[in-house]
Amino acid sequence: MTEWRLLDRSLTTWYDAPSHAAGAALVERLPAGTEADLRATGLRLRTSGEESAREISKAAQDLGLTADPSVLQQVHLAFEATDPAAVTTFWRTAFGYETDRDPLRRDPGITVRPLTDPRPLRNRIHVDVVRPSDAVDAVRAATGQEPYGAWGVALADPEGNEVDLVPGDELSPDAADWRTNFAAMVFYPTTSPAQASRFVSAVAKLADDASTPLQIDLRPTGVMIDGSKDQWEDDLPNGGAAFVELAKRIQDAAHDLGLAPDARPLRFVQFGIDAVDADALSTFWRTMLGYQPDPRAQVSDIYDPRRLNPVLFFQQLDPNDERTKQRNRIHLQLVVPQDQVQARIDTALAAGGRVLDQSPHSCLISDPEGNEVDIR
Repeated sequence: MTEWRLLDRSLTTWYDAPSHAAGAALVERLPAGTEADLRATGLRLRTSGEESAREISKAAQDLGLTADPSVLQQVHLAFEATDPAAVTTFWRTAFGYETDRDPLRRDPGITVRPLTDPRPLRNRIHVDVVRPSDAVDAVRAATGQEPYGAWGVALADPEGNEVDLVPGDELSPDAADWRTNFAAMVFYPTTSPAQASRFVSAVAKLADDASTPLQIDLRPTGVMIDGSKDQWEDDLPNGGAAFVELAKRIQDAAHDLGLAPDARPLRFVQFGIDAVDADALSTFWRTMLGYQPDPRAQVSDIYDPRRLNPVLFFQQLDPNDERTKQRNRIHLQLVVPQDQVQARIDTALAAGGRVLDQSPHSCLISDPEGNEVDIR
């Protein structure tokens, strides 16, 4: 069991692989109920039992795949509120969660704790959520709010914490199953593990043939395919018409297996941080999370190279803004394997972080401008 770690209450590991297809070969041998997040460079696996984990390890060994559990991490979202119940209800509605966790376990979980001191000013950490347009309309109706803000998409919880809830769009009439929620994505419910595995293998081959990295996520209820933020756009490699053609081929493969899309689970989440020194904060978070900078000059994004956690971006903040003196009501949680906690704390401190509070199970650290992350 040396390859596996307990992360978010599941036995979890990562296997390096040279291609989508090489990872899909392991997916074909997974015990029923295993969750797989397949990438061009490997795959993350989650299972509930030690027997299944041993079976997977043997299959991976037979395929020559090497595990690297040290790279595992999960980023979640935490709030402090005077009325935790009301704030929890709002954010579950905004994200489309029934509990505090994404039912597909792709997007960040939500934690709300009591607020012990007043913090009335706007947060310096912001949340963007993109969902299908009918889901956005339903959230607006459920909260009784009209969107506001510079982009006309902001909603606020009862204590003023904001979300930019953005409606998605169709990718192309030629690939009508797909939606663009900042990332082009589609979800196909499946009826059996064998059907899901066949589809994953077909998508993996198509992605490799097109030299286009995809997120191919297998769940007991179906398969999510995600092109990652902006990668479908015209000005990016393999974007534009080439991506639409790949999406169409994947759609055709799904239809050949009798699959039909379900847009309801589609969701994109990212976090923005207001920064007096955006370069310094980007360096801190990139170093602590092991993220990479987006190479485009016009954006400040940093992203998980394995595309397993949300994008972060940075916005300029006036150094005289009163908000620089107030603790945020929002912070991030970083969950890593127990044997990696101290190493991650050391990395954060070496990058300019400062310990605010520490317990046997977690360490609250601020970045150089006071934005907080709870490493646990």
